[in-house]
Amino acid sequence: MKLHIKSILYATLMSMIGQFAQAAQELNVYSARKEAYIKPLLDQFGEIYRVKVNLVTGKADALIERLNAEGKNSPADVLITVDAGRLHRAKSIGLFQAIHNQNIIKQAPEQYRDPEGYWFGLSLRARVIVASKERVNLNQLSTYEALIDRKWKKRICIRSSSNIYNQSLVASMIAHHGAEATRDWAQKLVANFARKPQGGDRDQIKAVAAGQCDIAVVNSYYLGKMLIGQPEQQAAASRVTLFWPNQSGRGVHVNISGIGVSKYAGNTDLAIKLIEFLYTDEAQAWYGDANLEYPVRGNGGDNRILKSWGTFKADTLNLSQLGELNASALLVMDKAGWR
Repeated sequence: MKLHIKSILYATLMSMIGQFAQAAQELNVYSARKEAYIKPLLDQFGEIYRVKVNLVTGKADALIERLNAEGKNSPADVLITVDAGRLHRAKSIGLFQAIHNQNIIKQAPEQYRDPEGYWFGLSLRARVIVASKERVNLNQLSTYEALIDRKWKKRICIRSSSNIYNQSLVASMIAHHGAEATRDWAQKLVANFARKPQGGDRDQIKAVAAGQCDIAVVNSYYLGKMLIGQPEQQAAASRVTLFWPNQSGRGVHVNISGIGVSKYAGNTDLAIKLIEFLYTDEAQAWYGDANLEYPVRGNGGDNRILKSWGTFKADTLNLSQLGELNASALLVMDKAGWR
């Protein structure tokens, strides 16, 4: 009887120790996403798995440089960042380890993950055309390629060539049409600029609203955030409308936010569990509500703004090509005079 009681006590103690060890686990996350756009999900993950999640946020390029400089001494288990071009760069300089977990591979659409398993897309960001409701008939719009038409001369606003979103758009053009044809397209596009590229995507939307240009190329979520932002931003956003380009062909250019497991992660198993968690239906739906981005799985949930924009056809190009062709895109943009 005493032996039986001792066995029970021992089993209970070992269970408590196991639970304590699990609760004592920590996961270190480097994130280029602002805290508001990732911490709620990390908090849920921490509660479910009873782990402490340490979050470090910063600019995307700075975090890549930090992870590279820290090397084997980096505390980071995962890096979450935006744009396939940056994810490819992190992979190319050896910051990630390949993950071949079948649960993740089954959940992650092939075109939104690295073919070798070094990074995985979490949310989609569509690069669309916004147009003045007063000065543009949407029947005039069709494709990115058609933006070089003379009717758009001095009517287009867009960010500079240093912007990774534009670099990836041009990389996608190279993937579809080749460098020579894309260089010709870029030169003619530059000739249609209404002003020297300046500011961010919100600034392009404001410029259309103010009549400085008639159309602009932006990521859709910036328009969404302006529609629910400060009154002056709402006023500007209400004067433009969103157009999905290339719907009769390859589809609108999309990019991603994504995640990779650090090469020297101290807790790879827990990092894999985080990726699995970020592919759950609940986590994926959250991107639409919190970020006004689209999940890589599903249709964006019930967000009223995303619903108002309707459905769209996305380019099925494997986004790894955006990183592979980034250097070519920069060369094309430079030769075209896109500054």
